[in-house]
Amino acid sequence: MGLPIIFSIDDDPQVLRAISRDLKAQYRDRYRVLSTSSVSEAMESLVELQNKGEEVAIFVSDQRMPEMQGVDFLEKAMVIFPFAKRVLLTAYSDTDAAIKAINDVQLDYYLMKPWDPPEEKLYPAIDELLHDWQANYRPDFTGIKVIGYQFSPKSHEIKDFLAGNLVPYQWMDASTNDAGKQIIKTNGLCPTDFPTVIFDDGTILRTPSLLDVASHIGLNAKVKLQVYDVVIIGAGPAGLAASVYGASEGLSTLLIERKAPGGQAGTSSRIENYLGFPAGLSGSELTRRAITQATRFGTEFLSPQSVKEIKLKDQYKTIVLEDGTEINARAVVITTGVDYRKLETKGISEFTGKGIYYGAASTEASSCGNKDVYVLGGGNSAGQAAMYLSKFAKNVYIIVRKDDLTSSMSSYLIDQIKNTENVSILGCTEIVEAKGDDHLESLRLVDLNSSEERDVPADALFIFIGARPYTDWVGLQIIKNNKGFIETGRDMKSHESFRQVWKMQRDPYLLETSSPGIFAAGDVRAGAMNRVTSAVGEGSMSISFVHQYLSEV
Repeated sequence: MGLPIIFSIDDDPQVLRAISRDLKAQYRDRYRVLSTSSVSEAMESLVELQNKGEEVAIFVSDQRMPEMQGVDFLEKAMVIFPFAKRVLLTAYSDTDAAIKAINDVQLDYYLMKPWDPPEEKLYPAIDELLHDWQANYRPDFTGIKVIGYQFSPKSHEIKDFLAGNLVPYQWMDASTNDAGKQIIKTNGLCPTDFPTVIFDDGTILRTPSLLDVASHIGLNAKVKLQVYDVVIIGAGPAGLAASVYGASEGLSTLLIERKAPGGQAGTSSRIENYLGFPAGLSGSELTRRAITQATRFGTEFLSPQSVKEIKLKDQYKTIVLEDGTEINARAVVITTGVDYRKLETKGISEFTGKGIYYGAASTEASSCGNKDVYVLGGGNSAGQAAMYLSKFAKNVYIIVRKDDLTSSMSSYLIDQIKNTENVSILGCTEIVEAKGDDHLESLRLVDLNSSEERDVPADALFIFIGARPYTDWVGLQIIKNNKGFIETGRDMKSHESFRQVWKMQRDPYLLETSSPGIFAAGDVRAGAMNRVTSAVGEGSMSISFVHQYLSEV
């Protein structure tokens, strides 16, 4: 957002030039002075300024204009900028209209023409009005605005995408947010337009796809090179680490991400056991630092794009994206990580995105103010989410099948939860059903010891119940275990199909899959430790094996 605005309108070019000249001479160092001779042009400009998040401090309008009287213009303008001061330019014969306008449009001042000298007749009055306006002025959010309904899966998807890509935005509920309602009215938006995204340059996208949003926030959606030394698929901690080391060591490096960087770790509100950060850091902060580091070394980042398959062509690997784009690489590192396992309980799918969310605690936390919130899961991700939600919610309940959290959660998190008054553990408990009308309103729980069922009011449910690898797309006879995790290194030798697919004279490298030159690192790999630190280590290590492989071909 630029400087606050002094907006003047007058159909007489000579008068408009005079008022603009005097206003600029006195206020141009602290305010932008905009002027127009057309009411219709003025109204279009005001809507555009509102969409950009600009602020008008004062309107100065002539009373006698052919398109519309000044009082009527001010009445319309105050709907868009209700806190702006209003000044009417009048001739002596318009005094009665000006006095009437004091009541009709809460006119702050009427200025007789001519106003010479301005040092006596213009500036003192404007100075006083600006002083009053500044006393009550609170700068509005100036970034991206997302307008929609709270319990809309599409709205949640866009909010989660922006948050995951570390893009600040302001959420405006179309039903309850007064500023949002005003933007809806002035732009003629209707329910079928939601979610609507308004960018800081005033561009409006109605029900956009993630690719539409990505292109407007500057994410790269196209590749630049014909062949890359290494393509990394997945921008979680392992992928980010691989991209940093790949690019820093001189490899042409491309990082592809289907959603947002950081993976599950990127959504963590606090990581307290990461080496070198004794006070802890958020997943988003770790992601921001890693992305900055990778791009500084020259990594290209392609998002949001999903990989459909990998094909082999001579010594090259061809990565095929969902849109059919083909990217050639000499080596590939798969770091797609894991997805939260879906809960197949009655009502869960119906209310997903409507009060029920997989992960995404940071995205929806602000909507949980003074509400009863449930977290399903006993791992560190669930514990971190519960601690973060406790800052907003009235009560946070952690649901687990076991008696307590000791077997699945780090002790530092368990201690924090014990010392947080509004966080409770519901042990030996399962969800039987999610209920509500158009959004989640209650949960039916069962006590696994007594089989007793009860209904509890629930405003939101956040699910963190284990993980399944994102490997359904992986082909090329790449060996996976029975849970879908990718096997690597010598561990593959015990698989019956290993000798049929591995044709190299040497053994596979530690992180190499059954397809030479294709590596796997992080949570997607069978036997991984499922910790941020180990994922970063494996991602870094994978590049050393990429170098060894490239020296062979």
